[in-house]
Amino acid sequence: MQPLIYNYMAPPEFGQALCEALDGQPGQYQLRRFPDGETYLRLIDSCKERPVVLLANLHQPDHHFLPIAYFSEALREMGATQITLAVPYLPYMRQDCRFHEGEAVTSRTFARLVSSLVDYLVTIDPHLHRYQRLSEIYTIPSPVAHADKAVADWIKARIERPLIVGPDEESAQWAELIANYIGCPALVLRKTRLGDRNVQIQVPNLETYRQYTPILVDDIISTGRTMLEAAQHLVNAGLPSPYCIGIHGVFAPGAYEEMMAGPFAAVVTTNTVPHASNQIRVENVLAQAVSDTWSRAPKVHLQGV
Repeated sequence: MQPLIYNYMAPPEFGQALCEALDGQPGQYQLRRFPDGETYLRLIDSCKERPVVLLANLHQPDHHFLPIAYFSEALREMGATQITLAVPYLPYMRQDCRFHEGEAVTSRTFARLVSSLVDYLVTIDPHLHRYQRLSEIYTIPSPVAHADKAVADWIKARIERPLIVGPDEESAQWAELIANYIGCPALVLRKTRLGDRNVQIQVPNLETYRQYTPILVDDIISTGRTMLEAAQHLVNAGLPSPYCIGIHGVFAPGAYEEMMAGPFAAVVTTNTVPHASNQIRVENVLAQAVSDTWSRAPKVHLQGV
């Protein structure tokens, strides 16, 4: 039976890509708020004995998570055979340990909640640092799609002699993969974080890279302080104004404006989080990952497909 694709607040191109990849039907629903702020949800289409993809925008997750929970429970009660949560951006990954006594390790709590609601989770490049893979905290299959090739293709089409720069050790995985796709050099800087908006960057000798255009890449841009500090060091070392590319542009208030006033040739993100900086399309990356997940899934989870 044809799967249903419900789009909760995600960019419409992601819903279209999923419908095309899965030969799916867009799901119709009503969602509104009561005067006291509570959520009303009604599913219009019959999902009985049908697999469902719930495509959701989870940026600003505290606002969006409860509607997703209501979606999942309603779909289950109305007879959906399988629920796949497809999220271009997966939040609650930064608090992956207890840094100070009494802190909530929110990544684990969020993972338990999501795992209790759906059968599969598919996302793009989650912020994996102390966790090596999502299966360490999610108890459901949680395959990951990657935006590195889409980023590499964007760079190759626009920039001659790129130098891929990771602003800190955590970004090394993306910098090296993107550089390998392009066939260009890469280097990784060292960062010391002094606070949420205060960092120190150590830069190696850059004399041999003066003829290259630096491309700073990272998975998440939030305050932008790491990118700004790294960019200023690169410019001070005599390199051209760098490009800044983030896979997920979550941008704290005022961060994008501050970056645009900084020493960047451009600030660019993928479309996982809707923003004025979106220039790299990755909806097909997510759709292909969902399709691949379904093709590998045990048939018992795919009744009617």
